[in-house]
Amino acid sequence: MAKRAGLLRRSARGLLTALAGAAVLALLLVLLLRWINPFTSAFMMGSRLGALFAGDHHYQTHYQWVDLEQISPQAALAVIASEDQQFPFHAGFDFKSIREAVRHNAHSRHARGASTISQQVAKNLFLWSGHSYVRKGLEAGFTLLIEWCWPKERILEVYLNIAEFGPGVYGVQAAAQRYFHKDARRLNRSDSALLAAVLPNPRRLRVEAPSGYVLSRREWIAAQMAELGGTSYLDLVEADTR
Repeated sequence: MAKRAGLLRRSARGLLTALAGAAVLALLLVLLLRWINPFTSAFMMGSRLGALFAGDHHYQTHYQWVDLEQISPQAALAVIASEDQQFPFHAGFDFKSIREAVRHNAHSRHARGASTISQQVAKNLFLWSGHSYVRKGLEAGFTLLIEWCWPKERILEVYLNIAEFGPGVYGVQAAAQRYFHKDARRLNRSDSALLAAVLPNPRRLRVEAPSGYVLSRREWIAAQMAELGGTSYLDLVEADTR
């Protein structure tokens, strides 16, 4: 019995040590990415592997990093208006939106999400798609680390560069060139709202052949951009100088 108890204690210590080591590595990785631009993301790698296993030899990843200063403020505002209007104010989680989504999903067949931009960065950059409790727990942990270690401008910059805007199309620079034949810094309000309109499901909703639903979302997003006060709303993001 004593031998078994000792084995359990050693196993528990080993597990705690492994968890502590993983937490330290995660913290170091997040800290590094505050200043180093990611050359890929977990979602990009997952999509590439999925295409290989499916035998899709024509799949390509379109991704080109551009700094926030090279991205149209209209594009930055559009994703905030579409995905996370409380982005300048929350610490990673929008609990009001979460409560509203829970109430909505309890009475509707069409599920509504409540992920913030910070949560989406955590998921897209470090994790995999899915709805398991393990993944959601890791997402919450990475979200907290990102919010603690990065200023809001950096979170927005990374999001704009790794968000998927179509099959294999990651980031606003790749999307702007592919769909509008221009650089991200030249995107206007209509272009930006259309890109943001497909973010809920970029593998089904298409920028190049927008459905009526996508077009109506574009108009709603454009109206929300105006309601937020235009690009001056981004001053709230810039005010975070961590």
